[in-house]
Amino acid sequence: MLALRLARGARPLVQLRRLLVAAASAGTGFLLLCTLGYAMGHPEASTNAALRLAWCVVPLAATVYFAVAVARSDPATKPRPGLSAVGLGPARLTLLAAISTAVACTLGSMLALLFFLHLRGDLSGLPFDGAARQLLASDRPLPLAAALTLLTFVPLAASGASAVVLRPGTTKPAGPGRAATDEPEQPAAEPTPAPTGLPWGVALLAAGLAVETYASHARGGDGPPMPGGLGGSPGGVLAGWALTALGLALAGPGLTYLCGRALQAVRPGAVRLLAGRVLQEEAQRIGRPLGVVCAVASGAYAANVLSAHAGTAAPGLGPLSALGATLVVGCALATLGTAAVEARQARRHTTSALLRLGAPATILRGAAALRAGALLAVFGSLTWVVSELSAIPLSSR
Repeated sequence: MLALRLARGARPLVQLRRLLVAAASAGTGFLLLCTLGYAMGHPEASTNAALRLAWCVVPLAATVYFAVAVARSDPATKPRPGLSAVGLGPARLTLLAAISTAVACTLGSMLALLFFLHLRGDLSGLPFDGAARQLLASDRPLPLAAALTLLTFVPLAASGASAVVLRPGTTKPAGPGRAATDEPEQPAAEPTPAPTGLPWGVALLAAGLAVETYASHARGGDGPPMPGGLGGSPGGVLAGWALTALGLALAGPGLTYLCGRALQAVRPGAVRLLAGRVLQEEAQRIGRPLGVVCAVASGAYAANVLSAHAGTAAPGLGPLSALGATLVVGCALATLGTAAVEARQARRHTTSALLRLGAPATILRGAAALRAGALLAVFGSLTWVVSELSAIPLSSR
């Protein structure tokens, strides 16, 4: 009940993010239910049904990642003065964040179930009533227990991940945007410690590209079919894509931190110094979403190359595959936007202090533009390089 009251009293932007989580959960739940419908209509094709269910892991992971980012940025679950006195300590706030995430995802799952039943023809009186009877096996009774089990995947995974990420002791003060009740800020002469995941990210990125290149030239038949009717790719190629995506996500914070260091090199002025310090402080917050966006963009480019290489032998992108791709891309971009808004809120105290000290607003706008340009140059170039290297083995098959 307390979680519902906090959710009802939140700002419109926070409510919009929760609605986006519910929408992503609805899309993923609908994909899972469509997999169940395919298995019901094709009992002899159990292998294909299992592969369709396995491909749902990608939008499921993207939805959970977005839900965790929204829970982390929710102001209702952040420690505030006086909350511990009424029993709302860090552990209780973590529980509230997990409950709020579960409520939003459950709402989306219920909407997915209603839409699925509507397209099957089990619910009538609305447009598109029974429009997908054959696709969703409307001639067979729906196993309600199986449907509800599939729909619990997103709420349980999202709330559990939120509880793990936001558990007491894992969150740190936000550097320049710390409130007066938090720990004291570091001295101005001490730069923020660099993220430690860059070497592992580079190693995984190189390993993924190597595995993909080796697997594409290895002998053997095609691997599992890809969504959208594309031809099968060897399992090693898919494993290489997964390693590449993980490497980009791990390397993102370190690359963001190095961008901040580069902006401060060679006698920086006020604008470059401010932009570099902010990037160093926000490396952990926005670096990983940037890496995930790069991974999604490079994967989309590689899939486009694979589709062009297949030519007319592969059918067009189906509605379910388009929905899955939209979920992955949309969740990645929404997570990046959420992280950017959270970073702006975290440094609002520093911005206010600079304005009170007489700093011109043009300096702040110039620093923001410089940060955006540096990140676009580094991560845009990285995405292009990884995309080209990933597409070379696919185009040579």
